[in-house]
Amino acid sequence: MLQQTSVARVLPKYEAFIQAFPTPADMANAPLGEALALWQGLGYPRRCRNLRDAAAVIASEHGGVMPDTLDGLLALPGIGQYTARAVLAFAHAADVAVVDTNVSRVLSRLDNTVLGAKALQQLADQLVPAGQSWMWNQIIMDFGARQCTLRSPLCSTCPAKRHCKWRGSTELPDPAPQSSGASKPQARFDGSDRQARGRVMRALGERSCTMAQLVEAMQLENDTERATRLVNALTDEGLVVRRGSRFALP
Repeated sequence: MLQQTSVARVLPKYEAFIQAFPTPADMANAPLGEALALWQGLGYPRRCRNLRDAAAVIASEHGGVMPDTLDGLLALPGIGQYTARAVLAFAHAADVAVVDTNVSRVLSRLDNTVLGAKALQQLADQLVPAGQSWMWNQIIMDFGARQCTLRSPLCSTCPAKRHCKWRGSTELPDPAPQSSGASKPQARFDGSDRQARGRVMRALGERSCTMAQLVEAMQLENDTERATRLVNALTDEGLVVRRGSRFALP
């Protein structure tokens, strides 16, 4: 839920999910549409589908217990390198580094080098103090968010200044924007396909709809070709089902 979504928006949804689906088996046995209805407001509904698919694997292949190894986590639907390591570090206190946008920025500046994903992960792993990953990962993430910021890093007061090879130089290019995991400007939301897809999911969370009703919900009466494409895409992704002339959540 926290992927590309703020904590403030996630917390009430997280609590509702835990109440509705206290175990992986509970979620695996529920209709996807029930989970999608609770997901409304978070965006990127594919994450919800992946979450349910992962719950099904955990319930059927792992006895309802979340895997606690990197390979085991990576084998779950929707779990990539970042999420797998976040689970290991924060749920199991394993000595692994979690490399998000903030960590990528800090490490590339410290090394004054544009770093790819593999090099970033290797460097981050080397820096984790043994037995302290749970705390360390939060510290370095927060350091990047508050001190080593994207546009106005506080280099003059930086406690790591003597270890940094970039040091906010005006002569050396900042390596952070070109490093793996660097934040990229998000496309405009108003009028976007993401907005229109969200409106479809919101409308179907209330009732089944005809295509005409979904076009109206998307506010795309003047672009029915685009509206049809978006609904078809949601159907192909398994996030929407068609029953006769009407559409609904699965």
